[in-house]
Amino acid sequence: METPTVIQIIEDNKSFANGIRNVLEIEGYRVRVDHEGVPGLAFARMGHPDLIILDLMLPDIDGYRVLRAIRDTGGSMPVLILSARNEEADKILGFRTGADDYVTKPFSLMELLARVGALLRRAKRPGDPEWTDNGVARLSEELEINLRQRTLTCRGEPIALAPKQFDLLAALAARQGAVVSRADILKEVWGYRHEVVSRTVDTHILELRKKLEEHGADPQLIVTVRRTGYRLAIDPALIPAHPSSHELRAARAPMRA
Repeated sequence: METPTVIQIIEDNKSFANGIRNVLEIEGYRVRVDHEGVPGLAFARMGHPDLIILDLMLPDIDGYRVLRAIRDTGGSMPVLILSARNEEADKILGFRTGADDYVTKPFSLMELLARVGALLRRAKRPGDPEWTDNGVARLSEELEINLRQRTLTCRGEPIALAPKQFDLLAALAARQGAVVSRADILKEVWGYRHEVVSRTVDTHILELRKKLEEHGADPQLIVTVRRTGYRLAIDPALIPAHPSSHELRAARAPMRA
């Protein structure tokens, strides 16, 4: 019998949390709800949920502290922040602290389910590379990517990447040298926003190659596959946990706390 997928919700609004719980249980997930950060953190550490949906404004400790504590103690499960805080600074802090996705309230239940499903698929996909416990993987003898800190280094020296450039490189690294289509890149990195076209992918690839070349790395690490997409020219043996990233947008029936 297949082990059920366990999703933990850490959310202080009880009716709101129960509404999400009901929707997830209908989809077949087993759900645990905590209304405060301290008990939520305890279960996250001991219960090993497959995914955590985390509110930031908790009554005892804020969600950023919960997330940081999870990551600092080796927790590598996907974490989706669900918050009314919609400022760019809040989102950036969330991702830098270790979040895999960030959804603002109000939101669509269809969107939430799509994002949850995408994070779980990415965490369990059998062909994905395995990263080290601290979220680090080597892309070549000289390049190393760190998902937790969202950094790329060449021979130990940092390469400054724009957020989308990093997300793009992480999406390619997740395939362990396999080809990634432009459509998949658009979905994973840009969420299929209507204003984003495939040329956007090509432009970012060009900029990413320039960044590599400027720091003495081989720009041909990123290989163009004609009429298909891109892949990384890496030795799979170099990549030893599951990558994070963002995905899918859908819109229907906004839900408010």
